[in-house]
Amino acid sequence: MIKELIIQNWANVLVLLAFAVLLSTTVFLDKTTILRLYALILALFIFSMIVFAEFYLNKMGGFVEARLILMAIRYSATPLITAFIIYTLAKNVPWYVFVPAILLVIIDIISIFTGVIFSIGEDGRLQRGPLGYLPYIMVGVYSVLLVYLLIKRSNKRPAEIFPIAFLCFAFASGLVLPFVLGKDYSQIFCVTITIALFVYYVFSILQITEKDALTGLLNRQSFYASVQNDKKDINALVTIDMNGLKEINDKQGHTAGDKALETLAFCFMQATTSKESVYRLGGDEFVIVCRKESEADVLSLIERIQGKVSETSYSCAIGYSYRPNGPKNIDDMTKESDEMMYKNKMEFYSKPGNKRYRG
Repeated sequence: MIKELIIQNWANVLVLLAFAVLLSTTVFLDKTTILRLYALILALFIFSMIVFAEFYLNKMGGFVEARLILMAIRYSATPLITAFIIYTLAKNVPWYVFVPAILLVIIDIISIFTGVIFSIGEDGRLQRGPLGYLPYIMVGVYSVLLVYLLIKRSNKRPAEIFPIAFLCFAFASGLVLPFVLGKDYSQIFCVTITIALFVYYVFSILQITEKDALTGLLNRQSFYASVQNDKKDINALVTIDMNGLKEINDKQGHTAGDKALETLAFCFMQATTSKESVYRLGGDEFVIVCRKESEADVLSLIERIQGKVSETSYSCAIGYSYRPNGPKNIDDMTKESDEMMYKNKMEFYSKPGNKRYRG
């Protein structure tokens, strides 16, 4: 038994240990995210032990009651773990993302006595009930939600899309391979998810130096590198400056100011496409670099930003510079865009009730 346990789980244990060691040395993630990742590591380890115990009892024969309980745990744990991955990796996800998974736990417990999802036949084999595919459907829905939220909160660059795609592939394999390999796939589910999470974590750490720690947007250094390396492709800049940040910081505190910047950054990421990259240059100054786009595309981007921001309690001033095939360089485009943006800001403060706060 011990030998089989080691053979089936050694790779998973090694990756989980490496994951835990790297987490203990990282300074790039907030404490809450680190604690949640530790919880995921522990959950995946315990889950792998439960799966091994279930299959070992199946091999031994008998132990029907114990196997039913272990099956209920296995069918419940997969959606719960997937929901917890969403809760950990996607920022600001509400707690009720767990509600469907918790409902499945209740149904799985009921299934121990009714067989509505699973049961064990007289020959000792697993049998699916009327709701036998519900756990797979739920994991599939959770997986789609995870990928959607990660892409929605990304800067949509290939370097960020690859680890998300890798994570997507891992979860997709968890939905397809059980029907190809049969129930034996459950024995490699944990290591599959562990490796996918580890790869995503490593890529995230590699990208930290390019990102602004507060907002998750690309930082000033990334902007300089981008405009230096992609000059020929860049044909538009959109500059954005938040209205009233100083007033928020002085009257409500810097925590409220940080929340405002995070909210706006999320609006910008939602509004952009793969041809547009958002940077935080510092403070409340942002710039969006547009590559090979028409002026109509740029105006549509600004309209989307204004729509997203209007759904919040904040506002911002926006300007842009477009270069179809002209001789303007990046500095000239920045100056032109800034001038339009400052004009827009003056118009905002000229309206009744919008006073410029100087502290």
